[in-house]
Amino acid sequence: MTEILSKLAAILGNKNLITDASDQAPYLDEPRKKFHGKAAAIVLPQTTEQVSRVLYLANETDTKIVPQGGNTGLVGGQVPDASGEQIVLSLKRLNKTRSVDPEQNSMVLDAGVTLQQAQDIAAQSNRLFPLSLASQGTCTIGGNLASNAGGLNVVAYGNARELCLGLEVVMADGRIWDGLNTLRKNNTGYDLKNLFIGSEGTLGVITAAALKLFPKQNSKATAFIAISEPKHALSLLNLAQQQSGNRVTTIELMPRIGVEMTVTHKQTRDPFARPYPWYVLLEFSSPQFGNGVEEAMIQTLEKAIENEIALDAVIAQSGQQAADLWAIRELIPETQREEGGSIKHDISVPLSSMPAFLREAEKAVLALMPNARPVPFGHVGDGNIHFNITQPKGADTKEFLARWDEVNAVVHKIAHDMGGSISAEHGIGQLKAALLPSVKSPLELEMMRNMKTMFDPKNTLNPGKILR
Repeated sequence: MTEILSKLAAILGNKNLITDASDQAPYLDEPRKKFHGKAAAIVLPQTTEQVSRVLYLANETDTKIVPQGGNTGLVGGQVPDASGEQIVLSLKRLNKTRSVDPEQNSMVLDAGVTLQQAQDIAAQSNRLFPLSLASQGTCTIGGNLASNAGGLNVVAYGNARELCLGLEVVMADGRIWDGLNTLRKNNTGYDLKNLFIGSEGTLGVITAAALKLFPKQNSKATAFIAISEPKHALSLLNLAQQQSGNRVTTIELMPRIGVEMTVTHKQTRDPFARPYPWYVLLEFSSPQFGNGVEEAMIQTLEKAIENEIALDAVIAQSGQQAADLWAIRELIPETQREEGGSIKHDISVPLSSMPAFLREAEKAVLALMPNARPVPFGHVGDGNIHFNITQPKGADTKEFLARWDEVNAVVHKIAHDMGGSISAEHGIGQLKAALLPSVKSPLELEMMRNMKTMFDPKNTLNPGKILR
């Protein structure tokens, strides 16, 4: 390893090779602190050529590489194992803008550009890059694509996969694949980029991406809506899409307990004078100037109340009011930490099954843990629910979290039986790798393993993630 580190220093320079344990610490933990690793070194290349040379050396010396973007992943896919023999390949110094083409509605960015920077780069050309996540100030484009990130605007624009036109990828042996075309139609065989999107760095290292841009949204209408039960959120979605002319960009569901937590711990303000069982945050957007989206929102809500879909509603009258309404939704995960331990789920089910899933999952969890507090929230438009469970009041946090796998098994089975997924937008990583055989057929697993062997025969890239 001493010889390998010396060669890495020659490639990158000593200051871009981190071996000191205290300096390595930010790269070895993930946000939930469920996984902690050790590393022989953290390497910080600045160019694709340097990434190529690092991977060539790793392949020749059988050194394991763990690619890492902004280190915001929630399933441990970016964290090394405990051996201390793996090398973390941080892409955060690959942060250049390669090109922006407003007429083509595309831009090409290095993988280490943060999502917030990507949004800002698009805005400078009067364009929109619509991927939106809570971690967008830190997460990177490479990580977003490696995990096929979802987020808030999937109902209108799709996952990260739908926003990508092309990739540049360094293969496990150091060869560079240049697939950075910005064509909207390119029907010349296998679509190789989609093999790497969602592969969590196990097949190759994404170093740059060609991304789709859209017209800048010049007007928005944001509403916070009270409903009696989740099935009305689906009715509201259908009504909103019809009334707005498909201008629905976000529709989020949250329960009363989630709103109560944010009001208690984060000094947000309850939009209504009285409590309601469930709430929806609905947003319309349009490239057009004027009040067209606000009129469409008013008409939607009037019809929703008339048809007994909605119980009450508030429309933001300013940007600050919209931000205040958004804070209620965005702070739910953070405020759960104030209430103690939380067992997480990132599931998706067919839209029509969402109300039944919420009903059955809550029933099953409370049968298992009678005083637990389910706090399900998420993205109505794509069937993705973060079915989080906060510990009972006064419970021992360690004892509660020790039942993580037991609770996961119950909730995941309900989702799977309904034709859903155990991972909607967070990926597999380490957290769910052992669960794949229970949700993938033997043929699917065989194809995935064959693909891994073909692209990475020495298992150099992110071993132990996704497949075990």
